[in-house]
Amino acid sequence: MSVSRIDHVNLRTNQLRAMVDWYGAVLGLTPGARPDFGFPGAWLYAGEQALVHLVEVHSEATGSEVDLKLEHFALTATGLSDFQAMLDQRGIKYRRSAVPGTEIVQINIWDPDGNHIHVDFTGEA
Repeated sequence: MSVSRIDHVNLRTNQLRAMVDWYGAVLGLTPGARPDFGFPGAWLYAGEQALVHLVEVHSEATGSEVDLKLEHFALTATGLSDFQAMLDQRGIKYRRSAVPGTEIVQINIWDPDGNHIHVDFTGEA
C-alpha cells in the first residue's frame, strides 16, 4: 500500500447553507452529486473531485484553536494575488505566511464554523 494524496475532508456543521455558500464564494467549490445517506449534507467539488463533504448536524460545532482534533487541512492552488484581492474585497480575515526554505506562500483562512484551512501557492510571492 502507498498513500498518494488526501481524497476529501468531512466536516460536521449546523449551518449547512452558510458553509456551502462560503466554500463556493471563497474557494470556488461547487455542490454536486452526493449519495443518499439518509441524512442531510452536501459534497463540494473542485472539478471532478468531491473535495469537501459536509454533514448537517443539529448541535453547534464545538472546539477551539486550542482543542481541535483536526488543526487544519490544506489545499494547493494558483492565482495568489487574485485570491488575496478577493479575500480583501469580501473582508475575510486571513494570515499570510511563507514556508521557510521553500517557495510556498500559505494563506490561512477559517470557514464559518472556525475550521482552519490553508491554501498553498508555490512560486507566487
